[in-house]
Amino acid sequence: MEKLVLHEYAPSGNCYKIRLVAAHLGLALERRGYDILKGETRTSEFLRDVNANGRIPVLQIGDRFLPESAAACFYLAEGSSLIPEDRFDCADMLRWMNFEQYNHEPNIATLRFWLAFVGEDGLTGMQKSLMLDKRAGGEAALDLMDEHLRNRLYFVRDRFSLADIALYAYTHVAGDGGFDLSLWPAVQRWLERVSSLPEHIPIDE
Repeated sequence: MEKLVLHEYAPSGNCYKIRLVAAHLGLALERRGYDILKGETRTSEFLRDVNANGRIPVLQIGDRFLPESAAACFYLAEGSSLIPEDRFDCADMLRWMNFEQYNHEPNIATLRFWLAFVGEDGLTGMQKSLMLDKRAGGEAALDLMDEHLRNRLYFVRDRFSLADIALYAYTHVAGDGGFDLSLWPAVQRWLERVSSLPEHIPIDE
């Protein structure tokens, strides 16, 4: 495999997903950090050389650049046990990855960023007005996850997959956004299960 470089903001769950996939597969990643709070992904150099969309993570493969965490995770995991061989199970994995990006991350990750990194005093009036909706959306996502996991070990056919990595990244730090995870016991058990896997690495490693 060509040299892999992860352009990242280390506390980001989206960046952590890629590091976690690499850890489970024993892949070496070179890491290049950017401070999004200082606008380092909005410089002319970053926009020209890394991602014209001004966002991270970006996985660099040789001299090619692949933005978006789900795409990068899928690239790294292709042909591995993290992607189910069964056609339906693979599609179900993608279903949960899409759920994470559309229902989970916009609520749970956003509240985490606002409260833990920006601070409530630094929020705009618009952001403050959205907090209740974000809270409700995050709770709905956790409700659905808890119901699904009540009698399952993992999200897809009781086998650890990219779906679990995608959902683990921001769920395990949801407390930073004010979510009390003790209200979702099946989710808590699943978090413990994932973090106990031998290849697991923490977000701050």
